[in-house]
Amino acid sequence: MIAPGSKGWIAKYLQLTEAGELSVELQKPENLTRSEFNHYTLSQTGIIFGYPSKLLFAKDWDISKWTHDEQLTVLLFESLLFTHCNIRGRAKLKPDEFLDDLNVFYKKHRVQSLASVLTFFLKESNSERIERILEKRVNIPKNLTSTKSWISYFNNSFIYLDVILFEDFLKNKKHQTLDYQKLALLALGIISISAYSDGLIQDYEKNLFNTFLLSADLDSDEKELAKLRFREGISLNELKSEMADSWNFKRYLLDLSALMMHLNQNSQEAGHEILVSLKEWMNCSERDLDEATYCTDQFLLENSQKVSYLNDSNSMEQMLDSVSKRWIKILGRNKDKLAQEIKQSKELVLLIRKSATEELSKEEKEKVKTQFMDIAKSMPALAIFLLPGGALLLPIVLKIIPNLVPSAFKDNELDE
Repeated sequence: MIAPGSKGWIAKYLQLTEAGELSVELQKPENLTRSEFNHYTLSQTGIIFGYPSKLLFAKDWDISKWTHDEQLTVLLFESLLFTHCNIRGRAKLKPDEFLDDLNVFYKKHRVQSLASVLTFFLKESNSERIERILEKRVNIPKNLTSTKSWISYFNNSFIYLDVILFEDFLKNKKHQTLDYQKLALLALGIISISAYSDGLIQDYEKNLFNTFLLSADLDSDEKELAKLRFREGISLNELKSEMADSWNFKRYLLDLSALMMHLNQNSQEAGHEILVSLKEWMNCSERDLDEATYCTDQFLLENSQKVSYLNDSNSMEQMLDSVSKRWIKILGRNKDKLAQEIKQSKELVLLIRKSATEELSKEEKEKVKTQFMDIAKSMPALAIFLLPGGALLLPIVLKIIPNLVPSAFKDNELDE
């Protein structure tokens, strides 16, 4: 274990990895690029939305006594560490090389919060300097109007841009091709467009935008431009010249837009139209959109007991209903193929039918999971279930299937 509130925790963390007490190795699936692997792995931790759902490598540690900021600081460190190992393609971590690269990266990182931190005249090690930098990146000003509401859970949502930029830095041999201020400003523009999806701006959307604005840590000119765009509205065409050619950043924009759609329960249809328009504008695939929707569903469902907004029964019921509707559409595009695949397993049909009326046993759930994963391998639309944590939405999907592809169940009843 480490104590992230005390000096020297990074050196201790790296010492544990070198001693073999903490493994930082993750196997990349053959069907994913390194960028896709990076994004999908980190999406399981909550870092994409600036919320530490769980640590990446130190999953078994008891972090209940750590503050929220301490948890996020360590998660940010792990995310940067994973990105370095993944992009460098190292079979074994090289701590000194990682810390050197991270120090050079943050020297070039153009954010307000680091202006007083990047003092390289102090007598400190690379790891101690990184500790100060990460602490400052996480400890941003809070939106006082939202500190007691669910909106406050997203007050570090732009911290993931550090990971995107670090990946770009490593891919381009320590030459930064992406600019933080430009990416953050563009992301705020997309958030503004998503907020206007129903033609109205609610008070909670204003507070949410202000929370994102604080997290963005922009220079004064960019901050005023972001406020103007939110106040007067903006279209995707107006942002076209600012779009960065980065798959990871595009996926991040889809994730943010999907989050806005989830939180605005009153404009689900309009929100989905915005998502589709954004996908086409960025030349992303249908799979990218489905996976962005899935990752957001997964994040909200997994943290429903922690986020106060989702503890409200009406909000939770609304969210589950909207999740079901989205998955009816996603699976519906492939229902003929899905029905054909399901027909081939009488046992799966029986278990799915049973799950709609009663709780399955642990063994039965494991059978359903195994057989459904086999089906997922042959259907690109279901590939998201093969990702880490991909079975989280399985209970919802299993309840949808009987109504979506009834022929598969009727045919098997005749066989019986």
